[in-house]
Amino acid sequence: MTQLTRTARFAAGAGVAALLLAGCSAGPAAEAPESSATSSDAAADGTRVAVAYAGGVLIVDGETLEVVDDLPTEDFVRLNAAGDGRHAFVTTSEGFQLLDVHEPELTDLVVEAAAAGHVVRHGGKTVLYDDATSDTTIFDTDSLADVDGALPDAQVIEGVDAHHGVSVVLEDGTFVTTVGDATGRSGIRAVDADGAEIATSAECPGVHGEGTAKGEVVVFGCENGALVFDDGEITKLTSPDQYGRIGNAYVSENSPLVVMDYKDDPDMEGYLLTDIALVDTEANTLEKVELPDGISYTFRGVTRVDSGDAVLIGSDGKVHVIDPATGAITASHDAIDAWEGPSEWQQPHPAIAAFGDVVYVTDAANSTIVALDAATGEIITTAELPETPNEIAVVG
Repeated sequence: MTQLTRTARFAAGAGVAALLLAGCSAGPAAEAPESSATSSDAAADGTRVAVAYAGGVLIVDGETLEVVDDLPTEDFVRLNAAGDGRHAFVTTSEGFQLLDVHEPELTDLVVEAAAAGHVVRHGGKTVLYDDATSDTTIFDTDSLADVDGALPDAQVIEGVDAHHGVSVVLEDGTFVTTVGDATGRSGIRAVDADGAEIATSAECPGVHGEGTAKGEVVVFGCENGALVFDDGEITKLTSPDQYGRIGNAYVSENSPLVVMDYKDDPDMEGYLLTDIALVDTEANTLEKVELPDGISYTFRGVTRVDSGDAVLIGSDGKVHVIDPATGAITASHDAIDAWEGPSEWQQPHPAIAAFGDVVYVTDAANSTIVALDAATGEIITTAELPETPNEIAVVG
């Protein structure tokens, strides 16, 4: 199968309609930020937090948690850091709209997409996926930092059959993408920089989400386990349950250990989960771990910090630090009030994101945001927000 590429074309001055954007349950926390910052670096580096709400995006100072600006947009948007330390992509009904958090400004630069989906940052590339076409748009991440009225040129790899998917580009140009069509999703395919197929697998029903661990080992979730792409080979890891759906990967690019969400009941109502999956990409193992009683979470509620630990905002309102090797909770810190899970995934509920060892947690019920040091449990700052927060993205 030939890999078709072209130069991307972008829209400027595109208006945005007040629509509810259809989406999936893959939040921005599915990837650890590309950052080596410590907890004291957040303020010095001018860290800011983009907070989506119904009808706009708040730009929040990462140190004081004061609202810097309030930018109107659609009723429901998704947020992903662009990876350049200055921008985020806001997914709207017209595509991926570039948000400058330093100006701040929701620019009129839009990468057109009929169904803007996943954003992946890895190896100096920022990768955008359009579910309506399965086209993948690839930028040099650094080129986004100094846009001046126009987005830089980008490569587009044309999709084959449209589906809700995701792609990643490795440092040697290897392109790994999901495979599916309108009837479902089945697996992944990898090609080299020249478009020649390296490996393919159809052993991943419902493939969803992506994370890149140490050594550029890429992990994808399946409804019955996970696929691991490592050095040209694909390995299937099977869930311990007949139905063991994994949809999101929470990774550290300095660790071979991947924390993933896990659902063992296809008929379960609501979006609160009580188990996690641990994948060791060196040993090629997958383990299901049950969280202690009273602790549940959603796809927006997990991230990784610089130490490599996973950090989870539980329905008990506490930030739980998790050892990715064992799944054991090594510390629990008070953060927000206890909360109930949403009936629809788009509804506002607590979200978590990290910069260095600082984690930012939103409390939708009380319209607040908390900055907490995951290493010590110290609450650095708490602030009220003028709107009900939904998704967040940290840029710094």
